[in-house]
Amino acid sequence: MRRRRMTGAAALVLLVALTGCGMRIPADPHGSIERIEGGTLRAGATEQPPWVEVHDDGKPTGSEPELVQEFAEQLDATVEWTTGSEADLLTALERGELDLVVGGFLDDTPWTDRGAVTRPYTERSTKHGTQKHVMIVRMGENALLTELETFLHEEVGS
Repeated sequence: MRRRRMTGAAALVLLVALTGCGMRIPADPHGSIERIEGGTLRAGATEQPPWVEVHDDGKPTGSEPELVQEFAEQLDATVEWTTGSEADLLTALERGELDLVVGGFLDDTPWTDRGAVTRPYTERSTKHGTQKHVMIVRMGENALLTELETFLHEEVGS
């Protein structure tokens, strides 16, 4: 019992020390959130109406690009869009060329081995059942994932 208290106290001291030295918890091993804040959010969009529609000029519109734009504004960032296929965008995400990918992804997306999926932020009923929508960020970028999930929860109310 005493050993357990000592371990808990040591963990608490370590946590306070780490947060006191400016370390963000959860952390982004690649520093995404720090780079994005006041800078650029590199987002990928793949066509999936009505969630994402890509126009001839390459600019995506729809509910998800609007949410990404609002999220970027919250971080005082601009959005740099890349459009393409799911496979190409997820490859770019893995290589660190993108921070976030949208495209009407569902919570059962097969891309979970290529990126970290948010908690479902909205759902809709269809003739095939309930569809729960998610966004995908670079694997391991937990601070970015947490910020995005918090934003989606507050904005969409999931």
